[in-house]
Amino acid sequence: MILHSPLPAVDIPELSLPAYALERARQYGERAAFIDAGSGRALSFDALAEQVERVAAGFASQGMVRGDVLAVCLPNLPEFAVAVYAATTLGAVVTTINPLYTAEELARQLNDAGAKYFLTLTALWPTHADALASTPVVRSFVIGDGAPSAAVPWAQLLACSDPVPRVDVDPARDLAVLPYSSGTTGLPKGVMLTHRALVANSSMVIDGPNPIGQGEVFACVPPMFHIYGIATYLATAMRLGCTVVCMPRFDFEAYVRVLATYRATFAVVVPPVALGLVHHPIVDSVDLSALRIVVSSAAPLAPALATAMAKRLGARVVQGYGMTEVAGASHAQREGDPPESVGVALPNIEWKVAEVDSGAALGIGETGEVCVRGPSVMSGYLGNPDATAATIDADGWLHTGDIGYADADGRCFIVDRLKELIKYKGYQIAPAELEAVLLAHPAVADAGVIGLPDDEAGEVPKAFVVKRGEVDAAALQAHVAEHVAPYKRIRDIEFVESLPKSPAGKLLRRELRALAAARP
Repeated sequence: MILHSPLPAVDIPELSLPAYALERARQYGERAAFIDAGSGRALSFDALAEQVERVAAGFASQGMVRGDVLAVCLPNLPEFAVAVYAATTLGAVVTTINPLYTAEELARQLNDAGAKYFLTLTALWPTHADALASTPVVRSFVIGDGAPSAAVPWAQLLACSDPVPRVDVDPARDLAVLPYSSGTTGLPKGVMLTHRALVANSSMVIDGPNPIGQGEVFACVPPMFHIYGIATYLATAMRLGCTVVCMPRFDFEAYVRVLATYRATFAVVVPPVALGLVHHPIVDSVDLSALRIVVSSAAPLAPALATAMAKRLGARVVQGYGMTEVAGASHAQREGDPPESVGVALPNIEWKVAEVDSGAALGIGETGEVCVRGPSVMSGYLGNPDATAATIDADGWLHTGDIGYADADGRCFIVDRLKELIKYKGYQIAPAELEAVLLAHPAVADAGVIGLPDDEAGEVPKAFVVKRGEVDAAALQAHVAEHVAPYKRIRDIEFVESLPKSPAGKLLRRELRALAAARP
């Protein structure tokens, strides 16, 4: 059976992302749009709109045109939003990159995305400069003092007074952002999200089961390069005239103080942050009475943790469910929904539980793969038609890789997953990427990586390694650490004689997980 949202369908504005997000910016005027928590620097809605025009003109003066790809590699800062809106105003596409990436990881995404332009911080330039030589990047921009001669200073873009070229963006066809996701398997892939997909997701969230009021104050925890940051802060919050307090570097105690200082009303967190909000003593020493709702996303939240957090904070706690491939959320809990569920579908979303092999829709209470269909679903994976076809079927159903069931009230319950991803503090880690790094070591004959449950992080990577020469676990962990961002580092290595594989040679991760679970 096909399930529909119990909420009324919403009209989706035919607008580009920047036009949608900033349509009411002049109306909101001097209200703070973004605040940099590190410095206290505020950017009003008026100033945001002005800076977007100037930077768009500046980008155009540097040759940026419709269809070009700008890579934005920044922490959470107001300039992140300015850059995304400015580039997409010109019809360019923004690929977002984790600033913790190594040069190797950075170059891989720049090449895959075909990025022609690159934006980062002056402080990060030494890490990134060498990687750019082997990529299509022809012009770089930097934010901060002491800009290198090879890059254009952000201040130069802001000083541009040229008229902004008029570009008629087609919201339904033109791409706005290109974040990277591993989907259900394999290495990270570029997720092609149109302007309409992002606007649709935001419209559905605004009229969803947990309405966001105008003028809410958000403390920005999910990174802006992550789909939840893009969808929540750059689309929904700006549309509603909310204030987003940015934390360039996350620190839990600093985060709690930001919640209190800025009287945050709406928080989007990941389970490790939820754990801190339940147990850390600093929560009792500050006033969080303004906080009215906490949304947990990006990884499952234990029901007992949700209940404890609601009691301690005196706020509603709800779970959202979604993925990069649906431009954010597809389901959300309503008040009164059981904490074990991820709630009901957002407006305009259809979903079903499908038999894994045949794709046939199953009935209430039957367990299978959760599939969704709607206006926020991605256009596909960049340059990867096979992966696209494996994820979106001929009838437009996006196969999430999560195993679940529906109850009689149309609520979704996630119980397991087909997907291989490891979720570390809300970040995606592709096992295949870590396996490739391990296999590049001359003493490794074979390797398999899984996620181990972890109370603080959600999951941490563990490797099973077949040796071909003498090597110890510490040496292999150091080898991996040289090639990947810190959150991807392998926390545990176990040496084995062989890895479980199917007759076709596919690694059987479920058997590795069972093996790990059997260990004392």
